Amino acid sequence: MKKIFFCFCGVLLICASPAFAQEAQEVQEMTIEQCLEFALGNNESIQISELSIKDAEAEIRGIVALGLPQATIRGGVNYNYEVQTSLVDASNFDPTLDPGTLTEIQFGLPYDGNLSMGVSQLIFDGAYFVGVQASKTFKELSTKENERTKIEVVAAVTKAYYNVLINQAQLYLLSQNFSRLDTLLRETTQMYQNGFAEQIDVDRIKVSYNNIKVNLETQIQLSGISQKLLKFQMGMLLDAPIALTTSLMDVNLEIPELSDDFNYNDRIEYSLLETNRSLALLDKKNYLSKYLPKIYGNFNYGYNNATGLSSDLFGNDWYNFGTVGATISIPLFEGFSKKIKIQQSKIKIEQLDYQKSFLQKNIDIEIAQQKISLESNLKILEVQRQNQELAANIFRITKIKFQEGIGSNLELTNADNEYKAAQTNYLATLYKSILSKIDLLKATGTLYNTKS
Repeated sequence: MKKIFFCFCGVLLICASPAFAQEAQEVQEMTIEQCLEFALGNNESIQISELSIKDAEAEIRGIVALGLPQATIRGGVNYNYEVQTSLVDASNFDPTLDPGTLTEIQFGLPYDGNLSMGVSQLIFDGAYFVGVQASKTFKELSTKENERTKIEVVAAVTKAYYNVLINQAQLYLLSQNFSRLDTLLRETTQMYQNGFAEQIDVDRIKVSYNNIKVNLETQIQLSGISQKLLKFQMGMLLDAPIALTTSLMDVNLEIPELSDDFNYNDRIEYSLLETNRSLALLDKKNYLSKYLPKIYGNFNYGYNNATGLSSDLFGNDWYNFGTVGATISIPLFEGFSKKIKIQQSKIKIEQLDYQKSFLQKNIDIEIAQQKISLESNLKILEVQRQNQELAANIFRITKIKFQEGIGSNLELTNADNEYKAAQTNYLATLYKSILSKIDLLKATGTLYNTKS
């Protein structure tokens, strides 16, 4: 059975948790840093966001490709089973005829073919150049979304990791309490049989014994569930056996120094707003560019032929043709649609400016709240530590008095309950302090450096 080592109240504790009793598989020992490294490489949310970056890169290549030369080869063979007939004034060809004398003429032939190649090149299109800029900014947005996902995963994995340690510590304490009550129950039963205790004394301890037995079974299940949650956050197989080697004593609960000139861009949410504002500006620029002309160059070269017999289509000479030129398209009036779009872009930019201002205030409040929360929890933690030591001493003295016959069973039961409550309260406050520290680091944008 794999033993798990962790510290509690400055004392090295050892427990054998059923969640780690893996005989068939080798247990992988992992520190908090190793768990975070594994999560950053395997968490599904991060993998999805990284695919979004690749998609944005492909989008950039696709837009840039629109500005490269576009070449096309066309060819075809037609059978004109009913050649179109036209009416012409025959007097234009025969002066002897009266003016207005109409005659039917078919200019086409039953069979014709053509083969050509055309090349076009974008010379100027304002929307194209803005599109290239926007696609690069969109990639930047996808990259920052990936950074935000990593920060969320780091926070979730860190909280889940220490939640496992807290549950293991609680499991150890319950095991110790169960062992203590088991011994006390046997001793009191023996005293009762020897006439030095009453049945009610045995019954009171039996009640506490049964309660802690149920709590111990529940805690074993909670410990297993908390570890599965950690592996889920990491993107690890839920049945993979791991052992957490980072100790609760390794947690740094010191309050970080906060700079007066806080850079709001350290918060990924604020940085995302900045990028969204850049996209809105490019959106506006795109609609303004639609007032500019578009210029394309083109080149075409090919061959064609026509004949009355299908057998002669590929036997006769083919005639070449070619063109080179440029086209220009100048927008004149579009029913004010571009003007309306530009106004909408301006409104969106103004909205983002208000959101930035609001987020700045929200960040200031969040940092202040999390700092106060951590300070408060640390003060409570110190009180709970003292209470735990006092409760342990009270239980020890009360037990000696009971065993020597100068103390009551009720006092012993109450002392035991207070000792267990003090241990539970200490662990709960310790975990709250850890969460407060994580939330404060996240609020200041220093929980995880995505650029490292």
